[in-house]
Order: sequence, then C-alpha cells, then structure tokens
Amino acid sequence: QVQLVESGGGLVQPGGSLRLSCAASRSISSIYVMGWFRQGPGKQREFVASISNIGSTNYADSVKGRFTISSTNAENTVYLQMNMLKPDDTAVYICYAIWVGMNKYWGQGTQVTVSS
Repeated sequence: QVQLVESGGGLVQPGGSLRLSCAASRSISSIYVMGWFRQGPGKQREFVASISNIGSTNYADSVKGRFTISSTNAENTVYLQMNMLKPDDTAVYICYAIWVGMNKYWGQGTQVTVSS
C-alpha cells in the first residue's frame, strides 16, 4: 500500500513563494519518475513538473523559470519550490510517482491559492 502525502499548500499573494512536499510511504531510491500535476477551478488536470531517476527534470512552459522540482531519497520526498506565483497558479496540486515495475500512484492533493 503505497501512499503519497502532499503538504505545503496555502494562501499566498501574487509574487510570493511556496514549497510543496510529497512524502512517499516507500523508498524512492527505485523511483522511475515523480512529479506534480495541478487542476485549477474549471480546468483540466495539467502537467506541472517531473523528475526522473537520473535527475532529469521537465516543466510545463507556464511554470518554467519559476518552479523547481527536487527530491531527497533519504526522506522519500519530492519538493516543488514555487516562486513568483501568479493567480493562474491557483489549483489543487497533486503529486504522482511511478516506481520501477509498478503502476502510477497519486496523492490526495494540496490546495494552492494565489490571491491578493
């Protein structure tokens, strides 16, 4: 029973920063890819960022240069540092992970609201 638990969401003003965390219940040393999607009000779920087992990162064009994804195997955690936040970044952010030889797993999501 793999679990992904997100944290770090909240309310922030435009231009502010937040750091999201996603803690896995099992080791991510054998991870294939881990990352984040988001779903804003009235919008489809969209890809945000990912990091692979060899450290390769990918970002949506809308967040490139503002968001940074990273991970620490020792803590079984992936992070999403979000800077220069915009109202359009308002969404539920959902962590996902794929371990080698396993299916995709999803977290429950954490709410990020960017508003003045």
